[in-house]
Amino acid sequence: MSAGTGATVGNTTTVSWRVIDDVRPLVAATRRPRHVADPSLVDRFHADGVVIVPGAFGEWVEPLRAGLERNLATPEQFAFPCESTSGSETGRFFDSYCNWQLIPEYLTFVLTSSAASMAAAFMRSRRAQLFHEHAFAKEAGTTKATPWHQDLPYYAVDGRQTVSIYVALDHIDEDIAVRFLRGSHVGGSLHFPRDFARGRDYVSEDPTMTTVPDVEAEADPADIVVAPLAPGDAILFDFRTLHGSGAAPVAARRRAFSTRWLGDDVVWCERPGETSPPLVGTGMATGDRLRADWFPVLWDEDHPAPT
Repeated sequence: MSAGTGATVGNTTTVSWRVIDDVRPLVAATRRPRHVADPSLVDRFHADGVVIVPGAFGEWVEPLRAGLERNLATPEQFAFPCESTSGSETGRFFDSYCNWQLIPEYLTFVLTSSAASMAAAFMRSRRAQLFHEHAFAKEAGTTKATPWHQDLPYYAVDGRQTVSIYVALDHIDEDIAVRFLRGSHVGGSLHFPRDFARGRDYVSEDPTMTTVPDVEAEADPADIVVAPLAPGDAILFDFRTLHGSGAAPVAARRRAFSTRWLGDDVVWCERPGETSPPLVGTGMATGDRLRADWFPVLWDEDHPAPT
């Protein structure tokens, strides 16, 4: 499991992701603006499992780029760095997560941006609880594909009210953008997690999951949702929505920053084998609501922050 370019491919456990004993005082001391969601976009999110909100976080692009550069420059100083390109492959496909307590720009974003309110609105949830953040970078020359996958099977959580808010940090052409299979969140089917580096299923003993279908061969092209993105554009998608990207060469950097949000019905779920993030010693059991001292509730319609 790797921490830096040119090292062994995979995901490394480095430093502790949790440096704040209890985040609730920080939550109480900060304010987050309300996002007024377009009802037609919320309807589309629930029907398709994915929606694009142009220009949603334009003012956050430079701070988030700066935070990601810290992560890229010294990945071993941060939590769970991962390299998905080997020494024989061109470019670099880097990602890292659970660094929102370690990188000031990330912490400021989750505590003071409108992301929490946006998440609650699109999930149609009273609450929005932060699960974690996830930052990505594909450098120029990278041809590594992101295999089609769902996010929920990687996670030790379960529920229907979920959303990832993916913020583009660069201009992203359509041929290298993340693609989504419209409606693939419906029906409850879960698929084995995929190994990004090797493009195959992780070994799992979960009898409720099946192999990801061959989306490229089987899906109607009209059901593939993809678009070019400008810095600050946001893609919102359900944890169950199938998504991936192709192997077209990356001509310039493709950086993005995601936050993962949990709604009213989401609970902790112990899954067979290692989860991603590989969180251990949480003190939670299957069916528990996630502890708010570690996973902050950043929007709560029932207990609004004073103005």
